[in-house]
Amino acid sequence: MEHLPESIEFASQKIVNALLNDKKVLCCGNGGSAGDAQHFSSEMLNRFERERPALPAIALTTDTSTITSIANDYHFDDVFAKQLRALGQAGDILLVYTTSGNSGNIVKAIGVAHEKEMNVIALTGKEGGTVASLLSEDDIEIRVPSLSTARIQEVHLLISHCLCDLIDFQLFGG
Repeated sequence: MEHLPESIEFASQKIVNALLNDKKVLCCGNGGSAGDAQHFSSEMLNRFERERPALPAIALTTDTSTITSIANDYHFDDVFAKQLRALGQAGDILLVYTTSGNSGNIVKAIGVAHEKEMNVIALTGKEGGTVASLLSEDDIEIRVPSLSTARIQEVHLLISHCLCDLIDFQLFGG
């Protein structure tokens, strides 16, 4: 935990800045990481621990018709990238969850985010994988230094809750 607080705070500030500029957060991940992306999006859209206005966030993992049609007609590596091409705008945030950092669909999504001038916040684990090498100086990696997928996902959930709490505090006070 001594390595993560500064990155978490910086990521929350990036998200708040985007929201204050009428931008949104687009989230994605695979498997348990898809669940984390959906969890973050729901906390933003509904509420975290207090009543407040809804905040714009979209989980790119929830539309099974879109995901399966893209995977069938193109490739599974395109399921998030194709959605980002349609929904992402300059100044939006792409929030990715990946324990390995090597998922092809996450790698492609980051490429599209950069093409569209979006900032990327990557919650990673292990050694950061390919994702770590793709991030620009304007992006943020919050890496959980563990080799255990279960431990990484547990900490990713804690980080998500920290982000939600910090976002709420910065936007709506104490």
